[in-house]
Amino acid sequence: MQLQLPQPIPDALAASHKLQNLIAEEIRRHDGWISFARYMELALYAPDLGYYSGGAAKLGKDGDFTTAPEITSLFGETLAHAAGDLMAQSAPEILEFGAGTGKLALDILTECAAAGIHLEHYAIVELSGELRARQQQLLAGFPQVSWLDDFPPAFSGVVLGNEVLDAMPVSLVVKGEHAWLERGVAYTDGKFVYADRPCDAALVAQIPDEENLPVGYLTEVHPVAAGFMGTLAEMFAAGLEQSGKGGAAILFDYGFPAGEYYLDQRSEGTLMCHYRHHAHPDPFYLPGLQDITAHVDFTAMAYAAVRSGLEMVGYMSQAAFLLAAGLGDRLLQTSPADARVYLPKANAVQKLTSPAEMGELFKVLVVGLGVQLPDQFDRMDQSHRL
Repeated sequence: MQLQLPQPIPDALAASHKLQNLIAEEIRRHDGWISFARYMELALYAPDLGYYSGGAAKLGKDGDFTTAPEITSLFGETLAHAAGDLMAQSAPEILEFGAGTGKLALDILTECAAAGIHLEHYAIVELSGELRARQQQLLAGFPQVSWLDDFPPAFSGVVLGNEVLDAMPVSLVVKGEHAWLERGVAYTDGKFVYADRPCDAALVAQIPDEENLPVGYLTEVHPVAAGFMGTLAEMFAAGLEQSGKGGAAILFDYGFPAGEYYLDQRSEGTLMCHYRHHAHPDPFYLPGLQDITAHVDFTAMAYAAVRSGLEMVGYMSQAAFLLAAGLGDRLLQTSPADARVYLPKANAVQKLTSPAEMGELFKVLVVGLGVQLPDQFDRMDQSHRL
């Protein structure tokens, strides 16, 4: 299939070719085959060349996709109040993973200051040099913000992750006639191609009811994201031991519980690429210049968290979470009579909450230690669907 996509500038194309050569060399060093997870890791995170570690703009009109904080400040303002309820039960600290342009942090910090929500420190873990520079410029007026290269060893407070899990490398597996196969990557005639090998049993073990799936069924499994949940658990447990205070992680992303993730209609998996606001299925197109994502299996994430010692605090659609957290109240702080200001905000709320937009496809998973969401979230909770 020939993709009809915008052409990159020469410098970007040269960087992509350099990354392609680096990945091809990795394949040669590993007897002609690497896992798709390793390919995705290099395409997204190879130092200076990967999509997230390189220098190209990722977000907004000049980037490849737009996230909820970029749509409206009401998202961050609403999240500030939800985080405030959890910080009051733990510690006045926020740790954000993958903070994008810094817009979510800006909106949360601004709302916390305006609403009197106690927040002493806002730390950001950011792997992209380009995004970190943009964040530092945008947040220069907030001395309580700092940047980290990795998880802190211990933490109490609120962890935020907006579209973080979907950017973690996934393994591809396909059901063969007699056994599951892992779909990896080879390099032939100057091109990356898929190549299947016998599958490790540990990957198959992550697929519920795998024996009932048909031959030829292709799907993703998420060992890296599951490992992330385990590391969150270790960090919160260490924080609780040190300070006596727990915390919670609020994770927004698109995906499904396992009962929907492995439906017949997803027999080709959920892998998707984003390049200059064009979505397409080819992960080998211009490595380093496009995002590669997969939908999140929220059941697998919840199980990984609970197995590691965290508590399930809540699971619901993005629409349910934001409405319970007071999104409607935030909107009505602008008078509907002021149509010029109100209508763009109302349209943004529609995009965040409509089932036809982000409202139902995006979910919110909250896990933690020693904290609870306020009562108004209880009737929204869908944890039983996991």
